[in-house]
Amino acid sequence: MALSQPLISIRSAALNLGGRQILDGIDLDIQREDRVCLVGRNGAGKSSLMRVMAGRVELDSGSRTLGNRALVSYLPQEPEIPAGMKLCEVVLDGLPALQRDESNLYRARDLLESFEMDSGRDSTRLSGGEQRRVSLARALVSSPDVLLLDEPTNHLDLPAIEWLEARLREFAGAIVLVSHDRRFLSAIGNATWWLDRGTIRVNRQGYDHFEDWRDELLQAEERELERLAQKIRAEQHWLHRGVTARRRRNQGRLGRLGELRAARGKLLRGNRGVALRAEHREGGGALVIEARDLVRSFGDHRIVDGFSTRIMRQDRVGFIGRNGTGKTTLLRLLLGELEPDSGDVRMGTNLVIARFDQHRSELDESLTPWQLLCPDGGDKVVLAGGSRHVVGYLGDFLFRDEQVRTPIRALSGGERSRLLLAKILAQPSNLLVLDEPTNDLDIETLEILEEMLADYRGTVLIVSHDRAFLDAVVTSTVVLDGSGRVEEFAGGFSDWLAQRSIPAEADRQRGKAPPAAIAKEGAAPVPRARIDRKLERELERLPGRIEALSLRIGEDEARLLDPELYNRDPDGFLALSREIEERKAELDELETRWLELEEQRETMERG
Repeated sequence: MALSQPLISIRSAALNLGGRQILDGIDLDIQREDRVCLVGRNGAGKSSLMRVMAGRVELDSGSRTLGNRALVSYLPQEPEIPAGMKLCEVVLDGLPALQRDESNLYRARDLLESFEMDSGRDSTRLSGGEQRRVSLARALVSSPDVLLLDEPTNHLDLPAIEWLEARLREFAGAIVLVSHDRRFLSAIGNATWWLDRGTIRVNRQGYDHFEDWRDELLQAEERELERLAQKIRAEQHWLHRGVTARRRRNQGRLGRLGELRAARGKLLRGNRGVALRAEHREGGGALVIEARDLVRSFGDHRIVDGFSTRIMRQDRVGFIGRNGTGKTTLLRLLLGELEPDSGDVRMGTNLVIARFDQHRSELDESLTPWQLLCPDGGDKVVLAGGSRHVVGYLGDFLFRDEQVRTPIRALSGGERSRLLLAKILAQPSNLLVLDEPTNDLDIETLEILEEMLADYRGTVLIVSHDRAFLDAVVTSTVVLDGSGRVEEFAGGFSDWLAQRSIPAEADRQRGKAPPAAIAKEGAAPVPRARIDRKLERELERLPGRIEALSLRIGEDEARLLDPELYNRDPDGFLALSREIEERKAELDELETRWLELEEQRETMERG
């Protein structure tokens, strides 16, 4: 059976931007039944290809053709919201002028209501998440034949992502989707396009099959690299033995040798991966943060109501909740940046914090990556293990030599995220705070970031809506519901879903209300047991002892940093090193004892 006319057809497309070949003679068709996941590294040209399909960028050569007057709707990676308009007017702006009638006004209002947005609100001051919701409503309002979505889940909270998934599953047209959210890709896609070195590789299966398919292709490239290397060695051997009488034949072989080297170089550029490693700062005890009965409100709105937690060294804690529920506020409370209305926070000693800000506020767009990483001049990035040339260091994050001297304002969203990672990972730390670190990162970099965080010897606090990322990284999940209730669950996002459903399912099967709802009214409270007074005094004294010992260890470790100490007094250097190890062992014992007594106290108080 013949295929119907494509909705969009691209033929022999070539596009060069900034001296770099983004598209190199590609052909592709979009059919009505397609749900395409467009993947590729940051900077590979995914957004450029989306703009070509949307008709917003002219090709250097080749053609773009629309079939049957297909209507194409495009959501750009960076929202384009005009100021000074009502939100319903912004959404209607996504329609041809003749279709901006009363029926579509109702549709625009309905879409905005689905995203919990007031259609009469002014568009001038919108958060990143609000701009994304309005842009999505504008893309959906026309019921297009083709929907081009570039990072649609950026800045959306989990309920909005799940609503969008359901809406797209019901959508009757074709979809081309760029996203770092792997679970979102798996839910929507039925085909995968891999944009790689200017060419498109097509797999007619959903995203769940992408990694195996990609690995097979990369293994085939490795075999081809080895084959080319062998041929290059053979050609070089022949040329070295060539004599003057064979000069003409030698010229032919030299040309072939150049072609072989060019082919191998292209494969090598494609196989180069991101190299992420966090610089770990030694020091600090087992306890990182302890919070007790935290309460914080803004006006009449309670953000946190009686939250307690204990975060230990090498914990990876994820924070999830709808936008506006207070995730950033809770982080600031835990980091001592914001005072609680009541309750207290105790932070471990010798904490060195490195922070990834979702708004990339640490990136001065007028600087180049070189200037950002070498603010005092020079060409070296200072790392814990020494120093590296800035070009080589940024090369580990897939920055080309010419990009190192390019203003940051010219970088893509994903490249800016990688640059910020390069900056914070160069700073020695024992506490990483990552606020939406996955936004705009390509999938390969995400996977390597997951591996790096698994190897990191410090503690990690993560705010993210990326469900697959949370499942891969975190050891516990803190959930905020927006009314002040904050709960902590073991494991990642999927573990939280499973634990949340167990009590409700058990009660449903028994036909009972939850335990809290069936407590007998007026029943006398059961007196809470208390731990032994002697143990209670020990528990009260332990934090002070831990604090003092941690400070002593920090002072001694600072003395060891003196480069002349070993030369002046080698015996004293070795003795100090042994004392530090002994004090660390003692500190571990004190902290273990403190944890044991805390658990006893909590168990007895719960009755």
